[in-house]
Amino acid sequence: MPVRPTRRIAAALALAFATAPVAAHAAGPDLAGAWTLVRADNIAPDGTRTALYGPAPEGSLMFDGQGRYAIQIARPGRPAFAAGDKAKGTAEEYRAASLGYNAHFGRYEIVGKVLTFRIERASFPNWEGQVQARDFSLQGDRLTYRVPAPTSGAGAVGEVEWWRVRPD
Repeated sequence: MPVRPTRRIAAALALAFATAPVAAHAAGPDLAGAWTLVRADNIAPDGTRTALYGPAPEGSLMFDGQGRYAIQIARPGRPAFAAGDKAKGTAEEYRAASLGYNAHFGRYEIVGKVLTFRIERASFPNWEGQVQARDFSLQGDRLTYRVPAPTSGAGAVGEVEWWRVRPD
């Protein structure tokens, strides 16, 4: 019995979709692109808000649309190392460098209103290998998510806000 063309087409489509990567945003909004940091705060159990990286933090978040991300958050004005050598910093210099910068990268996925980071590497080593889910909201070009267990600990919840970077 000859194979009908529609069966060949159906088989080819099934094979193509079976091997194609699943988009990270298939179950949620498209976050692909570049984002710039607006704020990165911790909210204490009593409601007190602390700007972890100062009043005007800087940062970048990239989603590639294929399931990979990279994030960097910095406190502007971190002091330079007096020795000019990363390996010769003082305890105070290392502390300021560490507390004034947060970065991680890995894979991400979106299901409904939950953004999940599968952290491969991080400036805070305790986060490496973790899977962290964050409730988020997207209003126009503003992305806000909550970090249930921020690097500072102490029972706080982190709240981070980003603006989508649009081409000029």
